Amino acid sequence: MATYLDGILDAHRRNASRDDRSFVELRDLAESVPSPASLRAALEKPGLSVIAEFKRRSPSKGLLNETIDLSKMVLDYVEGGASALSVLTDEEFFGGSTGDLVTARSCTSIPILRKDFTVDERDVCDAKIMGASAILLIVAALDDQELTTYSRLGADLELDVLVEVHDEHELLRALRLDNPLLGINQRDLRSFDVDHDRVLKLIEMVPSSVVTVAESGITTSEQARVLAQAGVNGVLVGEMFMRSPDVVSAVESLSSLQARQRGRVVNR
Repeated sequence: MATYLDGILDAHRRNASRDDRSFVELRDLAESVPSPASLRAALEKPGLSVIAEFKRRSPSKGLLNETIDLSKMVLDYVEGGASALSVLTDEEFFGGSTGDLVTARSCTSIPILRKDFTVDERDVCDAKIMGASAILLIVAALDDQELTTYSRLGADLELDVLVEVHDEHELLRALRLDNPLLGINQRDLRSFDVDHDRVLKLIEMVPSSVVTVAESGITTSEQARVLAQAGVNGVLVGEMFMRSPDVVSAVESLSSLQARQRGRVVNR
């Protein structure tokens, strides 16, 4: 049975197959773009780091906010204490665009994660060119060779790489990469269901040296507090903020939380 993820990936791979731009030329252009602030550095600071996401809609929830002003939203995120931003650039399924990330970058100097489905080396180059600080690699969407290739290219372009996992098997694959930022997504991208215990289960397997981010399904400060106490370095939150009538206060309610330092775990 086809899933949300299957349909999204098929569309992105079709688009990549039709892309006739030269990778070498794109890489050269990307290398010439100054590197923005580091997402890793933001996540390694004391306290719970908040990655505030700008997402117009999602396949499971539909339109989140039809009157949103991106520039004002970014400024509210920064005022509320967000450590970084996440900006959706997928147009077909999430209503985002490259222009959204470019606009966000023009409003702030804090790190920005390009939130999209990376399926081609040119996607990595595009992220650097549009002003992103980091790219997302979804383990469920990529084979080991793709994970290694895109991760190394990101590092070569001075982009941080957030590697997203959903289960133990994907976690073990991600930990084979060289010093990844690890995102544990509580939303199953095949069914779009949320499991609020997923981070709590998987983080016990993660070495303390690995920077971790809890993603998806975080809609209250209490949920974020539980994750902080479990030892995540940061949380990536979108819907809670996009639907809030007071964005600054909503961000502040999470950015004021303290994260517990995790004990060292032996690599498996």
